[in-house]
Amino acid sequence: MNPTVHFASDNYAAVHPEVMAAMAQANTGHDVAYGADAATAAFDAAIASTFGEHALGFPVFNGTGANIVSLMALSPRWGGVVASEHAHIHNDENGAPERVGGLKILPLASADGRLAPEQLARYAGDLGDPHRAQPVVLSVTQATELGTVYSLEEMAELTYAAHELGMRVHMDGARLANAAAALGATLSEAARGADLLSLGGTKNGAMLGEAVVILAEDLRDSLGHDLPYLRKSTMQLGSKMRYVSAQLTALLTSTDVTGDPLWHRNASHANAMATRLREALAPLAEAGELRFTQETQANAVFVELPRAAADAVRSAFRFYDWQPGTAPGSVEARWMCAWDTSPADVDGFAAAVTGALERANGAR
Repeated sequence: MNPTVHFASDNYAAVHPEVMAAMAQANTGHDVAYGADAATAAFDAAIASTFGEHALGFPVFNGTGANIVSLMALSPRWGGVVASEHAHIHNDENGAPERVGGLKILPLASADGRLAPEQLARYAGDLGDPHRAQPVVLSVTQATELGTVYSLEEMAELTYAAHELGMRVHMDGARLANAAAALGATLSEAARGADLLSLGGTKNGAMLGEAVVILAEDLRDSLGHDLPYLRKSTMQLGSKMRYVSAQLTALLTSTDVTGDPLWHRNASHANAMATRLREALAPLAEAGELRFTQETQANAVFVELPRAAADAVRSAFRFYDWQPGTAPGSVEARWMCAWDTSPADVDGFAAAVTGALERANGAR
């Protein structure tokens, strides 16, 4: 077992060697700054190949940047953004939509991270009311913050409902690769219905860098004109953009002998390791020693277990508590797997959880 492996976040993982090699290849001599370089031209071609000839991509530094640029592009100053109560933009970006974008997040309850079309009616009645932030954008996360995945049918129904209400749809695709791999779909299929996409790279094997991708053909000209200015004014324009572009291009286009692209290989492996972890812990769940709180569809496992056991495991492996458990003295934890999580890592972690639960139960 790798003694430095952790299950806190896929952000903890190292950079994939193929991504590092792409950066090294871009690191040759001088090239034009701010995106007028060969690596970014290759990225542009990769976006068109992946999402369609009408799609346009704009590399940015990070996921929060991608989300804020996207939401500001889709919203007037008086706009509101409808999202799950668990959305990253609502809980984990330090109020950036409000502080930077001047937008208001309009949360909806979501036990498993997914929203249903009929929930949009909660805010639809505010359209036209000058006293209320106007719900002009729906932001969905695929895969969700709780490790669940919208089916292609669910996403189609939700985005159709939003469009019928006059909303535009933003997709937080920090883990879009994991969702697509879980669905057996392409990235384009997993993002279908969204107008603007925050395309994740860091959680899928990149060093840094995400992208804002225009998916709606009717927005190509207007947002294609506006986004360069918005990206600069929000401090998301990189001078040496070639290094971000090279990473994303590698994820989209680097293939192995089977022709499987790197994004899919990395995401499929991370998902498989989460499934392996859940299966290893299933006997404990059946015995009532712990409880799975969410489906394991992508690369996350959510469990409730005694806090004493969680703290004991944490002495050797980092992971995050999600929220207090439903039972006294318990906690809900999130365990994440990454592209470089190995079967031995999973088995060692599962053994540590099993041992901690045995000791916690023995101390009762």
